[in-house]
Amino acid sequence: MILPIVAYGANVLKVKASPADKEDPNLSKLIEDMWETMYNANGVGLAAPQIGESIRLFVIDASPFAQDEDLSPEEVEVLKDFKGVFINPKMMEETGNEWDFTEGCLSIPNIREDVSRKEKITITYLDEQFNEQTLSLDGLAARVVQHEYDHIEGILFTDKLSPLKKRLLKGKLNNISKGNINPDYKMRFSAKKTRK
Repeated sequence: MILPIVAYGANVLKVKASPADKEDPNLSKLIEDMWETMYNANGVGLAAPQIGESIRLFVIDASPFAQDEDLSPEEVEVLKDFKGVFINPKMMEETGNEWDFTEGCLSIPNIREDVSRKEKITITYLDEQFNEQTLSLDGLAARVVQHEYDHIEGILFTDKLSPLKKRLLKGKLNNISKGNINPDYKMRFSAKKTRK
């Protein structure tokens, strides 16, 4: 089922999420709905808080990035098959130089800004079968994970922008929170309105 994506301004996007309960009988359905919702919105990642569920869970399919002509063959190889469910992830390490890349977010439509992040990460998590996994990534794959991990920590990419940039975006962000936009996918706004 395609769920409405929670828009900028909602409290659920600003709080640290609670661990997902692997005994939760609804978890599989939630994951299935998250995939459907993400693909419907043409996203490459979706965290549970973005659909109003404050739990430590996100899904990623970074394969669309593999079409980028500026990437090395090695990065293309990683991205074209980079898909997974991350349950109760824990960031173990973020290392390397910081680098800028233009990011967007399904909860903040029509705003894209350069965000600086470390180039390498190591993360542990449970996969969909609740097997423990450890993954070390760099480049765009690491960035997608960092962006989604931030969501379960209550951090949005706009929180990483300079004070000046935030002031310049204030009007656009207010319009998003009030629902004064026309997204291409179903959203839920703080003002309790739902738009298709």
